[in-house]
Amino acid sequence: MDLRLQTPAARELTVVGQPPRERADAARNRARLLDAAAGLVDAHGAEHVTMEAVAAAARVGKGTLFRRFGDRNGLMLALVDHAEQEYQQAFMSGPAPLGPGAPAPERLLAFGIATIRFSFRYLDLFLAAEPCASKRCLVAARAVRVTHVSSLLRQAGSGGDTELLAQTLVGYLDPALLNHLHHQRHVPLERIEEGWRELVGRMTERHLPCPGL
Repeated sequence: MDLRLQTPAARELTVVGQPPRERADAARNRARLLDAAAGLVDAHGAEHVTMEAVAAAARVGKGTLFRRFGDRNGLMLALVDHAEQEYQQAFMSGPAPLGPGAPAPERLLAFGIATIRFSFRYLDLFLAAEPCASKRCLVAARAVRVTHVSSLLRQAGSGGDTELLAQTLVGYLDPALLNHLHHQRHVPLERIEEGWRELVGRMTERHLPCPGL
């Protein structure tokens, strides 16, 4: 997972199926650094994680960390990318109902609920990595989600322009909107998830139970 952080234009989340070109030992070292950073983020929140703390947790020199990721923002972006790739694997090839094997409406419901929970887990990272408004819809990870939702809508026989419907559904899962609803409007997580369930039910014309996620 290499974000290619040399230029702002390259700061896009990686799409599964496009592995980075790096040596096996370099990939292992990179994963170890990201695992250390992820553990600190889970424990203390992204805003409290420093490069010094990550280097100490990974038992490497701070210079090694800076050479690998450029700066703290580069490390946070790489951590988002790392989490996004693992998440993409889950809904593309993981167990049902999130992965293949369940009816399309159930997979669509599971996808939204899992995405909401995934976004809240890494919300401060997503907000820190938020691109400008004109580029938000061009991020590779969003394109993957739109394609996935569009495919599930077609499989569910929803009819209509599935690409535009998919854009609408994925818009509901936007981290900035989730942050606004939950932290600024104080909408409970359960209500946000129920909103997704209602959207999917309307588009697939059926009542859907809550998946066991």
